[in-house]
Amino acid sequence: MDDSPTSLSQLAFDVFKDLPIKRRGAPVKILILWPNPALKNRGIEAFQSYKSSKNLEHVDISSVRNTDSRILSSAEVAVFLAPVTSQLPDIKTVTDILYPKPVVIFNPKWGFGEENEFGDLSGFVGSFEVIYSFMGLEVRGILSKRKGVVFKCVRDGVVSGEKWTVLVEEEGGELKVVSRFKARPSIVEVENVLYNLMAINSPITKSAKFFKDLVSNVTGRK
Repeated sequence: MDDSPTSLSQLAFDVFKDLPIKRRGAPVKILILWPNPALKNRGIEAFQSYKSSKNLEHVDISSVRNTDSRILSSAEVAVFLAPVTSQLPDIKTVTDILYPKPVVIFNPKWGFGEENEFGDLSGFVGSFEVIYSFMGLEVRGILSKRKGVVFKCVRDGVVSGEKWTVLVEEEGGELKVVSRFKARPSIVEVENVLYNLMAINSPITKSAKFFKDLVSNVTGRK
């Protein structure tokens, strides 16, 4: 949740310093693409203490069009950190140069509900497999509110039909699974899950159910 340069560069260092990628005969070269020059410089500082930093190439996305394509194509994997929607054409350019090598988009600055609005690039964005997602949300009702999370995690990088899980926060902060989806659920689908859960647990709903059961017992009809 912290978008500061220090936080992003430290997060990148923690996640990507020891990628489990191996190749016989030579170290794997990783291309890290930062959203702007200031973040690139902060990232270089963060990775300086890493013993294998010489195998990392740092580039800011805005300079991709002026970067020698040989620098881009020499990488084994590219990682885009916190790109914005205006940088999608540059992401596609690098992806085309690197193909079929892997490309990672980490913490993109757009919601998945926006991806259908990217015009010609919607299909390109949709071609990425979601490996890890942890998205928090909150739904407010008349008398209550529920916090939830949409979660997916592919373990060991092997995609094998992992489902999207919707969890809600119980009293005490514990997360409880309430629904699973084969495909990434829309915001409307997630909201419906939480609204239905709120309705079931609502004092109004419980009172109505109690009254219905009471009347049923009196009339003898169930």
